[in-house]
Amino acid sequence: MLKDLFGKRKRYASIPSEQAKADVPEGLMQKCSGCHKIYYRKEMNKNLQVCPNCDYHHPLQAWHRIDTLFDEASFQEWDEQLTTDNPLNFPGYEEKLKKDQAKTGLREAVVTGKGTIEGKETAFAVMDSTFRMGSMGSVIGEKIARAIERAKEEGIPFIIFTASGGARMQEGLLSLMQMAKTSIAVKRFSDAGGLMISVMTHPTTGGVSASFASIGDYNLAEPGALIGFAGRRIVEQTIREKLPDDFQTAEFQLKHGQLDKVVHRSDMKSTLALLLSFHQKGGKES
Repeated sequence: MLKDLFGKRKRYASIPSEQAKADVPEGLMQKCSGCHKIYYRKEMNKNLQVCPNCDYHHPLQAWHRIDTLFDEASFQEWDEQLTTDNPLNFPGYEEKLKKDQAKTGLREAVVTGKGTIEGKETAFAVMDSTFRMGSMGSVIGEKIARAIERAKEEGIPFIIFTASGGARMQEGLLSLMQMAKTSIAVKRFSDAGGLMISVMTHPTTGGVSASFASIGDYNLAEPGALIGFAGRRIVEQTIREKLPDDFQTAEFQLKHGQLDKVVHRSDMKSTLALLLSFHQKGGKES
């Protein structure tokens, strides 16, 4: 009897059939990059890709951000026809671009246009890190510069959401030239009395952080966003010192005067609407 109670028993695992596997939608679940808990992807999308448990802000694709920020039916896209070619004949570059275009549904890593936020009209550019890591190529710089120039012509503010790994290596010097082009466009816009709001999201690094991302009239960021030029290892090797754990985070930048405010994603629309209202004729609306 004791042998029957405590003896080893064979355990069998049931293997789901191929039909059962096919019935489970692909990409149904999503693991949080912060606390590693698993959630339904729909739940995360409804929560603006912010983890309900640890508040980690996952990257938000350009169109998802646009849909959640701008008033319904107010959005008008600009320069959607612009696409990148291969000016330096870099091997395999065209194939990588086509792969990202198919994966994201975007022509490039930025969407520009204008719309209204709680009734207040503004031009904007939204970068998407899922397309070539948001790296800044010629078309990125051209679309952003055009959007700023058009905002100046129409006399409306300009908001940019940055998300980038820096310059695009396949375009070499042409990529680096976009830093100057976009910065000059911002200077002309500012000289004409234009309002620019920069919102840095994870990550904002390299040439993007060193140019248009950091020269807004208001510089905001999402919680925990990586913001900086060179990487931690390079900086530590250069200065030969150990850096703090929160180095180059949005909170670190705010503490050291590089940002005006760190804004939770759920508060972003109301914060932008408030800032825009300050610069409407007559000041803040009641």
